[in-house]
Amino acid sequence: MSRLWEKGLPLDERVLRFTAGEDHVLDARLVSYDVRASIAHAEMLAAQKLLSDEDCAAIRDGLTELEQSFNAGDWQITLENEDVHTALETRLTQKIGDAGGRLHLGRSRNDQVLTALRLYLRDAATDLSTRVSGLRQSTVAIADRQGDVVLPGYTHMQHAMPSTVALWCGGFDEAFADAMAGLKAAGRRIDKNPLGSAAGYGTPGLPLAREHTTRALEFATTQSPVTAAQLSRGKAESGLIFEITLLLQDVGRLAADLLLFYTQEFAFITLAANTTTGSSIMPQKRNPDVLELLRSSSATAQACLDESLMITAKLPSGYQRDLQRLKAPLFRAIDLAVDSVDIMAYVLDGIRFVPENIHLDEGIFATAEAYQLVADEGMPFRDAYRRIARRYAKKN
Repeated sequence: MSRLWEKGLPLDERVLRFTAGEDHVLDARLVSYDVRASIAHAEMLAAQKLLSDEDCAAIRDGLTELEQSFNAGDWQITLENEDVHTALETRLTQKIGDAGGRLHLGRSRNDQVLTALRLYLRDAATDLSTRVSGLRQSTVAIADRQGDVVLPGYTHMQHAMPSTVALWCGGFDEAFADAMAGLKAAGRRIDKNPLGSAAGYGTPGLPLAREHTTRALEFATTQSPVTAAQLSRGKAESGLIFEITLLLQDVGRLAADLLLFYTQEFAFITLAANTTTGSSIMPQKRNPDVLELLRSSSATAQACLDESLMITAKLPSGYQRDLQRLKAPLFRAIDLAVDSVDIMAYVLDGIRFVPENIHLDEGIFATAEAYQLVADEGMPFRDAYRRIARRYAKKN
C-alpha cells in the first residue's frame, strides 16, 4: 500500500521496518484516543467553515464505526500502516471517500500523536490512581484485622523501638496516598492541548480555533505558543514515569519487608498458599516469587524513566524522529505499575501475622525508659540517655 505522506517513490522494506519500529503494535491502545481527537478536529474545521457539515458528519460517523470495528477485532494496525493515524485515515478514506482526505487539514502526525498520547495518559494516570486506592484498602484491611499485634521497629536492621502492625501499615498507606497525589500532579504537563500546533509551527493562513478542541477534549489549557508543543515532548511522559517509579519503590519496600517477615528466621507472617509457588527440586518449598518480582519492579520503572529522559536530553527544538521511541518505555512503565499494584493488593489480602512468633528484644524499650526519666525526674534527655545506656551496657 502507499502511505499517505509518500510522494510516489518506493520505500525500502528494511527502512520501513526500522522507522516504523513497534508503533503498529504499541498504537493499539491509542485508537480510541485518536478517534476522539480526530472528531474534535473535524468539528472545529466545520465550525470554522473549513469543512462542510456533511463531510464532518461523515467523518464523525466513519471514525466511530472504525473504532467499534477495531474493538471488535475486525481490523488491526499493520506494519504497512506504520501507525494508528495512518491506519485510521486510510480506512476512513476508503470508507467515506474524499471527505476522509479532508480530515488532515490543519494538523500533522506530530500533533496528532501528542494529542492522542496526552488523552491516553490522562486516563492512565486516573486509572492507576484508582488502583492505588484499592491497594490502600488492602493495606488498611490488615491494620483493621491485626493492627494491635506488636512488631519490632527496625533501624540498621536491628530492633530499635516498638511498633505495631497498624503503625507499620499506616506508613505504607501514607506513602500510597502520596503516590496518588503525585499521579494527580503529573497532570500539570499532561493537561495541555497540543492539537493545531501541527508540525510545531502552526498553520499559517489557516484560521484554526484551537480553543474549540481544547474545550471539546476537556484539556485544561491550550499549549502556546505552537513551538512549545514539540519542545514539551517527553516531559509529561517522564513526569508520569517518575511518579510510577516512586510508587513502585514503595511497593518494592513493602515487598522487601514481607519477604523478611516470611523467612523461617522471622516467621512473622503466613502467605496464602495460592500466592506462593513450588520448587522444581525441593518438595517442601513454597516460594514468595510474587514478592520478589515486586521488589524488583522499581528497577524496571527507573530504567524506563532513564530511557525517556535520555531520548529527549539533548535534542534541538522542533520535531525529531527520536521522540517516537518514547512510547515503549512509557507504556512498559504504565503496564508494570498496573500489574504490580493489583497483584500486591491481592497478596496483602491473604497475609496473616503470627503474634506468637514475634519477640521483642528487651532493649527495644530503652528510649521509652529514657523519656520516662525525663518525665519523672526532670532530667535532661542526654543525661537520661547516658543512664539507660550504662544500664544496658552492664547487661550486655
